[in-house]
Amino acid sequence: MMKNKMFDKTKKMAEDEITLLPIESIRKQTTDEYLLRFKSKINHDPGQFFMCGIPGIGESAISICSYASDYFELSIRAVGNVTKALCALKKGDKVALRGPYGHGYEMEKFKAKDLVVIGGGCGVAPVRGILEFVSKNRPDYGDVEIFFGFNEDEDILFEVDYSEWEKNDMKVGLALNAEGFSCTRAQKGFVTNILGDLQANKNKVAFLCGPPIMIESTVKMLLEKGFQKNQIYVSEERHMKCGVGRCGHCMMKGKYCCTDGPVFRYDKIN
Repeated sequence: MMKNKMFDKTKKMAEDEITLLPIESIRKQTTDEYLLRFKSKINHDPGQFFMCGIPGIGESAISICSYASDYFELSIRAVGNVTKALCALKKGDKVALRGPYGHGYEMEKFKAKDLVVIGGGCGVAPVRGILEFVSKNRPDYGDVEIFFGFNEDEDILFEVDYSEWEKNDMKVGLALNAEGFSCTRAQKGFVTNILGDLQANKNKVAFLCGPPIMIESTVKMLLEKGFQKNQIYVSEERHMKCGVGRCGHCMMKGKYCCTDGPVFRYDKIN
């Protein structure tokens, strides 16, 4: 690794340009989700991603789930050959990285806005970067309402952060769909079940990330509540093979998820 390696959104790496970076720490979050931290300078927007891999096995697109200048974190779920291999690594092992890629949440555009952050399952990881950004720049933003949904206790991601966000004047709502959960702060149901008191206004923007069915039902509810399409931003999940708009695997409605997204303003894709 180059001692002064800087990952910079303004100087995107080419498809064949790879940096091997050692894992500074790795922490198991759930039965199959791991948090990897890398010590490196980085300039990025929340919602951007890295192509992460192991030579000889392959690559996967992994969203950055942190916001800091001297390190970054990736939350990886062990569900396929590549991600299982990444999650089996240890501290000091090297990961092949390209990025940061994609169009993220350009937080400078939302200054003085009230923010609604909604995440479901693994979709909580990309929006965590929004909350870390806001935490570092809290006076620049208005009210912040957070709504997360998971299946059961064992699936909850970043639970250690919730109290810190609340101390920073952010409201946190949590929904669990399984029966008999033990988390005292959670309500029963899907994430849409805890949006009942959410109100729309012209100064409010909503950020969504999660499974397609969750995005569809949540957007429908937000529109019914009076949100306009241009007030809603979604992070789309597509299989991103190259990360640079060359292979076409992630094309949707004439746009590439890897370069035009993965974050889209809703009225631009619907």
